[in-house]
Amino acid sequence: MNASPRPDRKGAVPSIRDVAAAAGVSHQTVSRVLNESPRVRPDTRAAVLAAIDRLGFRPNRAARTLGFGRANGITVVTSNTTLYGYARILQGIEEAARTEGVALGIRVVESAEVRQTVDYVSDPSAGGLVVIAFDPLGTAVLEALPAHIPAVVAAEPAAPDLGRVAIALDERRAAADATQHLLDLGHRTVHHVAIPSEGRAGGRHAGWRDALTQAGAELPSALGCGWDIQSAYTAGRRLAEDPAVTAILCGNDDIAQGVRRALYDAGKDVPGDVSIVGFDDIPGSAFWTPALTTVRMDFAGLGRACFHAAVAELGGHPQPAISLAPPRLIVRESTAPPRQQ
Repeated sequence: MNASPRPDRKGAVPSIRDVAAAAGVSHQTVSRVLNESPRVRPDTRAAVLAAIDRLGFRPNRAARTLGFGRANGITVVTSNTTLYGYARILQGIEEAARTEGVALGIRVVESAEVRQTVDYVSDPSAGGLVVIAFDPLGTAVLEALPAHIPAVVAAEPAAPDLGRVAIALDERRAAADATQHLLDLGHRTVHHVAIPSEGRAGGRHAGWRDALTQAGAELPSALGCGWDIQSAYTAGRRLAEDPAVTAILCGNDDIAQGVRRALYDAGKDVPGDVSIVGFDDIPGSAFWTPALTTVRMDFAGLGRACFHAAVAELGGHPQPAISLAPPRLIVRESTAPPRQQ
C-alpha cells in the first residue's frame, strides 16, 4: 500500500488552510465538508476530500484554534437537557449548526461547577457561546464570564440585563392572554402555580399579574413549586382544599399534570369544578383526559435564533434579524365556564 503524499514543507503538519488551497476553496468550505454540511456541492465536496486524502490532513481542534483565534464552533451552556423548553432549544441549535456545518458542543453546569464551566468556555476551543439562562445557574455563568468572550443568551423576558445579546419569547404577553381566557369564561379570578424563575417575577408570573390587575380581579398569592411534578401535586392539593378556586394557570404543562392529578384525587372535576391552563404545549398534552388548554411556545425557533446570533458574535458581524413564531394559546377541553352554584 502506498503512503499518502505529504505537503512539500519538510516535517510540516498540513492545516485546514493547506487543504483549502489545494482544493481551490475557502477554509470555511473545508470546515463545512468536515462537519458534513449539506450546503456543499457534490463536486466541491469531492475536491476537498481528495485534497484531504492527498495531504494526509487530520482535523485537529486545537490547531484550528491557533490558526483562527477562537474555534469556528458553538458551545451551549445549560443546567438541564431534559426539561421540554431546554431540550427544544437545544434541538433548534443543533439543527441550525448541522445545516451550517458548524461544530457544536454542550456543557451542562451544576451548582458546584460554575467556575469550572467559565474556565472551560473561556478557552478559545469553545468557540462562541449560547447560554440558556432560565435559571440561577445559567445567570451565574454569564455574570462570571469575561466580557471579551462572545456569548448570546436565551433568557426570560424579565431577566437582568447583563450586557449580552439576549433573545426571549414573549412569555409575559402569553401568560396574560391565558389568564384573560379564563376570566372571559366567567371565572372571578385565576390562581397560579409558578415554576422557578431567575427574575423576581418571571414572564409567566408577571403576565398573570398583569391580566388580573387590568381586569380589577382579586390577586391571590401564587404558589411556587420546583420543576418536579411531585411539588406541583402538593401545590394542587392545597388548591383543591379551597372551594373558591375555579381556575388555575400552571407554569408549564408538567406542573399542570401534577395539579390535574391532585384535583382528581380530591374528587374535583376538570373542567367542571376547576379549569386548568398549562404552558409549552408538550407532546401529548392534546391527548390528556381532558385535553389540556396550553400555550404553544417556539422554543426550537429560539434555539435557531440564538445559534445565528452567536455565529454573528463570534465572527464580529452585525446581528441577524430575529423571526420567532409568537406564543399562541391553544384552547382545548380543560377550560370551561365556572359551574353555576
